[in-house]
Amino acid sequence: MNFHAQIADSAAEAARVAAGITDDQLTGPTPCPDYDTRTLINHWVAYTGLGMELRARKEPHPADLGERDFTAEPGWAAAYARQLERAADAWADPAAWEGELDMGGMAMPAKDIAGMLFMELLLHGWDVAKATGQEFRADERSGALLLTVVREQAEMFRQYKGFAEPVEPPAGAADFEIAVALSGRDPYWAA
Repeated sequence: MNFHAQIADSAAEAARVAAGITDDQLTGPTPCPDYDTRTLINHWVAYTGLGMELRARKEPHPADLGERDFTAEPGWAAAYARQLERAADAWADPAAWEGELDMGGMAMPAKDIAGMLFMELLLHGWDVAKATGQEFRADERSGALLLTVVREQAEMFRQYKGFAEPVEPPAGAADFEIAVALSGRDPYWAA
C-alpha cells in the first residue's frame, strides 16, 4: 500500500510545528521521559527528514545522523521543512515502495519501513508539539492510517522499549488520539 499523500500532508504539519518552536523551549521536558525537547527534536529531524529520504532511496544513513544537533544550526526549522519536502518527494516514487531494506541485519519490506517512519513523523510530531505548547493536527486519513500502523507494530515497539504500555484514550477520541494512546503516550500530558 502506497500512502505518499499522508506522508506529504503529515510532513507539512511537522514543518508547521517546527516553525513554531522557540530557542527557550529547547531545554524543556517532553512526553518522552528520556528526552528533553532539544534531544527529541534532533531525533525527529534526523529520522523523518534526511533519514526518511534516504530510506526511500534505499541509501544508508550517515554514521553521525543520530548525533547531530540540528537545533544548533541557524534556520534549522526552515532547513527541516525543505528536507521534509525532499523526503515526501522521494516517497512519491513508486520504486520507494518496492523491495526490502536492511535494518541492521534484518530485511524489512519498504512499505513497513515507510509505516515506521510515518509513526516517527506523527507520534514524535505530537510529542514535540506537546512539549512546545502546540497542537499536532493530523487529518482524518492520516489519523486512520497511523492507527492502523500503530496497531500492527505496537507490540514490536514495546519489546524494544519504543512504546510504553497503552493508556486509555479520551472519550470520543479520533483515530489520531487513539493511536497516540495506544503508543503509550498520555493524551493529557502537559509540560
